[in-house]
This record gives sequence, structure tokens and C-alpha cells, in this order.
Amino acid sequence: MSRISTDIAVIGGGVIGLAIALRLRSDGREVVVIEPNEPGSGASYGNAGSIADYAVMPVGTPSVLRNLLSLLLDADSPLSIRTSALPTLFPWLARFAYESLPHRYRENAHRIADLVSDASVQWKEFATQIGASDLLSAKGCLYLYETRKAFKAAATDIELRRSHGVAQELLSANEVLGLEPRLPPFEGGGLFFPSATNLRDPGEVMRRLTAAVRSAGVEFIQASAQTIARESNGTRIVASPFEIRARTTILSAGAHSRKLADQIGDRLPLDTERGYHVEFDMAEPPIERPVCPTAHGFYMCPMRGRMRVAGLVELGGLAAPVNPRLVEALVANSRRIFPDLGEPSRTWLGFRPSMPNSVPVIRPSRGGRDVILAFGHGHVGLTLAPRTAQLVSKILDS
Repeated sequence: MSRISTDIAVIGGGVIGLAIALRLRSDGREVVVIEPNEPGSGASYGNAGSIADYAVMPVGTPSVLRNLLSLLLDADSPLSIRTSALPTLFPWLARFAYESLPHRYRENAHRIADLVSDASVQWKEFATQIGASDLLSAKGCLYLYETRKAFKAAATDIELRRSHGVAQELLSANEVLGLEPRLPPFEGGGLFFPSATNLRDPGEVMRRLTAAVRSAGVEFIQASAQTIARESNGTRIVASPFEIRARTTILSAGAHSRKLADQIGDRLPLDTERGYHVEFDMAEPPIERPVCPTAHGFYMCPMRGRMRVAGLVELGGLAAPVNPRLVEALVANSRRIFPDLGEPSRTWLGFRPSMPNSVPVIRPSRGGRDVILAFGHGHVGLTLAPRTAQLVSKILDS
């Protein structure tokens, strides 16, 4: 077995782990990243590309709690569950229900808002650092409410965002069509988030981030971390055929983090949201900015040479195969808005690390600062990568 010693070992080469590695290397620390796959190739690549400084709402809300059973059983729901996974998921669902109660929902929104408040500003600086400024589009994001009733029902969410200082503009249906004239007419209204930023090509941004991390002198170990254990002067990680000893380990393996956290005594209710996207290749996407038809729980995202349609939440773990019904739902709902779309050029399934309260875990391990936890970002992993790196750096310096 090959033996490696280092100051910092980062387990996980998604956008969170890569951002942490770059920040800690900039702090002058020796860093290795342990990642079995191409860095940035998982959920960091397959997301909607949104730097969502407006995304203060947890997944669990009183409204979701009231409708949870019907949401989970409705074949057309944006939130679904594989019935075979229900016994395993029951503890997570029970905690999710608790976190959806009004007092918990408000507290969770407050914590998320504190994290995402300056995300767009941080990402502009981060993109400059990794040579990806040309791939940022600062045209905001649109939520669509197709009926007046749906628009009116959004008032509570709108007020909660306003209370946390989120920049948002209420638009009439005609004002929405003024921004996006190729959308079909509708009677409801829209919500515009003017400070939201979007990545024109998340995969290319991940490639440039990886190159920046390598250029900074970070070593990559292509292996899967199987075990982690504490020793007298740090941690010992087995990632066959490597054995890595590190003074400090950063656990940022996304949806794969729970097993390793369990090994060091941090038993957390992390589970997996299975996210999907389909892409339609085209010279010019029909929209200028991400557009979310809120009733259906997906984003249409303009990207270089294609439109990506991303979203839906399926609870079902890491091992189950692709659910073709959800792929078909993304395609069908896209065609409701743009009927001339052909067959999708490609499809994708990835795994979001999901906490029942939607609040990421960014803190030292309960057993000591030799392990720092940085996972569970759910739908805001891309958004919070620079912020998470900053917080991990502060923990190490404290």
C-alpha cells in the first residue's frame, strides 16, 4: 500500500472540496484531494448552474408538510420517493417533517440566508481567481407562477425572503414576457431575482477550477476513501491502494459523506436527493436567464450551445437506477412551455447530499478539530462553495 503524509487531506473532489483545497493552498497549507472520479464531475457538473443568493427557503416548509403524503405519492409531483427505499428513509422523513414545522422552518431559513447572502459577490471573485469570469452570466433568475392563485399563494415565501434582505421584484405576466418574449402567454405573474448569477457551462467551470487547484500545487489522489480513523497526531485514511496520514482531514464527499462521518462518531441524518437533468442542444436557447415554473419544480437554464432542464427531487439513495418516469416528466414539462423542442440530446442523474433541515454541515467534528465536516449542501452546493471554503479556513485558523 502506498503511504502519503500531508498537512490537509480533503476527501471529495466536487465543487465544495475543490474550493476548500484552493483556499487552503492559498493559505499556504499542504493539501491533497482524495477523489475516485474526475473532479467536479458529479452534482457539481449536473446542477442548474445557478448562484442562488435568493435560495433561502429550506425544502421543508409548513406547506410541504401539509401536503407531504400527496407529494410523495403523486406521480407528477416535483418531490417523489422510491417505495423500496421507504424503510431506510423513514428516520430522515420523520426528521424532515419536524424541520418543516413553522418555528423550525423559520430558523432554518434564517441560517441558510446568512450563508447565501453574499454568494454572487463571492462567486465573481472566485471566478476571477480560477479564470472563469467569461462563463458567468449576471442576468438574474425568474420564477413563473402560471395562475393568479399560485402567485397569490407565494406571498408568504416572498415576505420571508424580503425579511432576509433578498432582492426580488414582483412582475406582471406582461412584464415577464418583456424579459423573456419567447415564453408562452400566461395569466399569473413572476418573481425576478436581479442579483442572481448563472454559469454558462458548469462542466467547463469545474474543469477550470480543477486546473487552478492543480496549478496551485494541490496533489490529487484518484481513489475512494473507505475508512477514516483518528490517531495521536491526526487521521489515517485508507483509500486503496493508498494510506494517507493527515494532520487535518476535511470531509466534503457530498452524498457519500455519511459513512465516513459515522466512523469518527458524527452520526448525522444525511441522505440523498437524486437530481435529474436533460439537455437540448441548440445554437441559441429560447431564454436569456434561468426560468423556474414553480408548479413543476424544475429550472430551464440557458447554457453554451444548449438548454439544460434540471430539477425534481427523488428520495431513493445512491444505488437505484435512473427513474425513466422522472426523465420523461422533465421532457414533457419542458415541451409544455416550448412545444417545438425535439428529443433531448442527453440525460443525467446525480446525487445531492441532503439534510432534513436543508442547512449544510460546516463545523469541526464532535471528536475534535482534526476532522472538519463540510457537506450536506443540498440545492446550494455550487452557490456556497466559496463561502464554505472561507468558513473552513477560519475554523482552521481559530
